[in-house]
Amino acid sequence: MKQQNKSIMDEQKIKTFADLIQNSKSTVFFGGAGVSTESGVKDYRSEDGLYGTVKQYGVSPEEILSHTFFEKHPDIFYDFYYTYFLKTQVKPNPAHLVLAELERRGLLDAVITQNIDGLHQAAGSRHVLELHGTVYRYHCSHCGREFPMQAVKELSGGIPICEKCGGVIRPDVVLYEEGLDDDTVSRAVRAIAGAELLIIGGTSLAVYPAAGFLRYFHGENVVLINRDETPYDSHAELIFRDRIGSVMSAVMERIPK
Repeated sequence: MKQQNKSIMDEQKIKTFADLIQNSKSTVFFGGAGVSTESGVKDYRSEDGLYGTVKQYGVSPEEILSHTFFEKHPDIFYDFYYTYFLKTQVKPNPAHLVLAELERRGLLDAVITQNIDGLHQAAGSRHVLELHGTVYRYHCSHCGREFPMQAVKELSGGIPICEKCGGVIRPDVVLYEEGLDDDTVSRAVRAIAGAELLIIGGTSLAVYPAAGFLRYFHGENVVLINRDETPYDSHAELIFRDRIGSVMSAVMERIPK
């Protein structure tokens, strides 16, 4: 009987969530690693996540993905980067697809993501702000010449070198010790500040400066979807501890076309 009551309560929460989306004049989604783990992308802290690098390389993923480490050990950096970010083929999951559909229907203004996998764009989202950059773009660290992902991917983990100047090619991602892109930051702040409904999904809200963006939200409602508690739980109108893909799919079913 208790399980039945729980299901009814969850159904009411889903309905409330759907109503919030339909009635909001401006909705923004802010997401983290948990949005992409359902696609098979490794997160940092799970048992089979990126912390496996400690056993393989003897250092943490934060150290490998730092500016200093890239400059000193580009060979190890790219061996790791290729294995964890380029070798695995991943596709958008229901969360990505629903967010793209909400945008298509005019019910979502922007996606702000801490992920670098490009899955939101692959799902069809057009207004995506990538706080930490993307694995799809590269440039020479010396002359700035731009390169497509395929040019790096074909090396299978080797160090990509610019044929023009001999500089090391690097991904357009924000490494540890580096600052976020000013234009992306400004656009993200404006989007959050202008939102009436903020949907937060798949993030512990423990990584700064990205998590600090939420202080710019002054809208009406926050919906939080994350498997664990976050520092922002007390600000949320609704909290779901379920898989984000399942929650977003259930909500989509209750929004008329």
